[in-house]
Amino acid sequence: MARKNDAFYFDGFRRSAAYACEAAHLLSDVMHGFDPSTLEARTDEMHRIEQAADKVRHGIMDELVTAFITPFEREDIAELSHALDDVTDSIEGVLDRLYYDNVTDMRDDAVEMTDMIVRACEQLEKLVDELPRFKRSKTLRELVFAINTIETDADHLFVKSMRTLHTTGGDPLQVFAWHDVYRHLEQCADDCENAANAIDNIVMKNS
Repeated sequence: MARKNDAFYFDGFRRSAAYACEAAHLLSDVMHGFDPSTLEARTDEMHRIEQAADKVRHGIMDELVTAFITPFEREDIAELSHALDDVTDSIEGVLDRLYYDNVTDMRDDAVEMTDMIVRACEQLEKLVDELPRFKRSKTLRELVFAINTIETDADHLFVKSMRTLHTTGGDPLQVFAWHDVYRHLEQCADDCENAANAIDNIVMKNS
């Protein structure tokens, strides 16, 4: 029974991480081939990914209500489930702001930051895949460190990008829009790190 229950949670975590990766790649496609006329359709596509990710999180939380045996403490399972879902939510938030803030031109540093988010999500997906065998994993801590490093690099780029945005002038409405977009790009990187740290905490508590 314990093994069956464990598989349910670990599969849910994997699916959540996979949806985060799917969302990150969709955002990357939008950024690299930016076309404002397609944003409405792409936001609809992103929302479908976010809804699917929400269903996974709700399924995990519903199971926790009645589960007798869990692989980790209930609070840790809930925290990780929310942390993984937050990644997808934040990525959707970036695309939403590109759309409703009426961003008309792409900025190179935003594309670079998006590439960092894609890498962080890909590392997070690998990290989640290592979680069921954390006691004998040779790469889990390296993956946590890799995500932390990407988040640090994203923070540095965020500061540089915001400085450039607010010192080069331009249309005040576009400055406002990009201020909003940059902050949500940074949040994506933060959420990837939060999910990685949640896994790291689970490993430390159960080793």
